[in-house]
Amino acid sequence: MLTRTDGENYVEVATMGHEGMLGIALLLGTDTMPHRAYCQIPGDCLVLGAEDFRSALNGNGAFFATLQRYLQTLMVQLAQGGACNSRHSVEQRCARWLLMSRDRVDSDEFPLTQEFLCQMLGVRRATVSEIASKFQKAGYIEYSRGLIRIKDRHGLTSAACECYRVLREEYNRLLLPREEQHQV
Repeated sequence: MLTRTDGENYVEVATMGHEGMLGIALLLGTDTMPHRAYCQIPGDCLVLGAEDFRSALNGNGAFFATLQRYLQTLMVQLAQGGACNSRHSVEQRCARWLLMSRDRVDSDEFPLTQEFLCQMLGVRRATVSEIASKFQKAGYIEYSRGLIRIKDRHGLTSAACECYRVLREEYNRLLLPREEQHQV
């Protein structure tokens, strides 16, 4: 999810994947939000019209409870992201972003351009190039022609700030089935 900073410039405020949803405004009883959604990594999704979504909410307590748990993870991500952006280095934020994206798509390999990463982090391309080079030399990632592969998740986690652990624990606590929580 992107939010406008000035003019036509956007910065990422949340990362969503197979566990998430767009259209939180409907859950909150409104119709729109001033954000932009952008799909960087291809995948499957379920599309549900607004009226069908509202109908599903009315008769399904389990559906509503699941959406409430997801909304809580989104709120935690927004709050933690704000703190992270103001307190942590671009390198730490980049490592967190790569790990969060990896978790959202559940794959160590995904398409990613430096230009897109610049936009998500709100930094210059030279900064992202320098960080990507450092992560490659450390053996954390392989990066070539718009494709990234995380080779050393533990190493990349050590380069990330504490925010990644906080967010991962919240996602696991709130969204993983109980039987899977102890395995992560």
